Amino acid sequence: MCPPQYFAVTYSINPWMDPKAWAESGATLHATALRQWDGLHRALLASGAEIETLEARPDLPDLVFTANAAVVLNRKALLACFFHPERRREQPVIVSAFRSLKARGVIDEIVEMPAGIALEGAGDCIWDRRRHLFWMGCGFRSEIAAGRIVEEQFGVPCVPLALADPSFYHLDTAFCALPDGDVIYYPRAFTPEALKTIHSHVAPARRIVLDRADAARFAANAVCIGRTIMMSSCSVALRRTLEERGYDVVKAPLHAFLRSGGSACCLTLRLDHATDAAIAFTSVRKSESRSKTAAKALFAG
Repeated sequence: MCPPQYFAVTYSINPWMDPKAWAESGATLHATALRQWDGLHRALLASGAEIETLEARPDLPDLVFTANAAVVLNRKALLACFFHPERRREQPVIVSAFRSLKARGVIDEIVEMPAGIALEGAGDCIWDRRRHLFWMGCGFRSEIAAGRIVEEQFGVPCVPLALADPSFYHLDTAFCALPDGDVIYYPRAFTPEALKTIHSHVAPARRIVLDRADAARFAANAVCIGRTIMMSSCSVALRRTLEERGYDVVKAPLHAFLRSGGSACCLTLRLDHATDAAIAFTSVRKSESRSKTAAKALFAG
């Protein structure tokens, strides 16, 4: 995560962004953003998350949306190549941040995208652990050609989904893959062909369809930790649906960030996504480490 000390709407690269409206009440909105980001941060910590913090920069108001920084799987990071020049300025900061994570042993490998191929990180490339694949949004900020790079780097399928509505310019604004196989999505954000692709991979019983009101609240732009789903807001009906499926819904209001077209998922980047094989390997390594520690203790005793 990146604190929002310098978050503001100073340019417009999606339909949600209105610099003039922000400027008219910028001080109040900025104070609200600070408070709401802190609320999400505290909620994530309370859920058991460990959080790495990226230092904010005064010249990079959208650096707060760390989801766009990279695609991360099995401790390997494929760094973003931004579509708009306003956000390309973030790339050197992101490179430096991931090099620091690697030096500290949080990440094992860093790869940069080939020049000229746009891919805006986990905002457009969502890991689906149950189906063992990435879903990739394309058409506005990420190019379909980036899917081939993702497959080559991570060795898993990457399923492209063409986006149709500029208000839902990143996949994570209209699509959320939950760890047990359920998928939250807003159908009108996608082309007919993309909808067919979703339906061919996701059984009807696993589909949680959003109406326009919940989509506009960015209810799909959620963070899921275990059975806890954190989002800015949602309707009573959607909350009931999620609770009936065994989820605990935590609301962390983030309305200030919706003015820039972002919410909970946009404000976070998961560094711990892993394939089942990698999880098993990590578990074995941890078990062996504990055994060695216990043996040393017995020997010392």
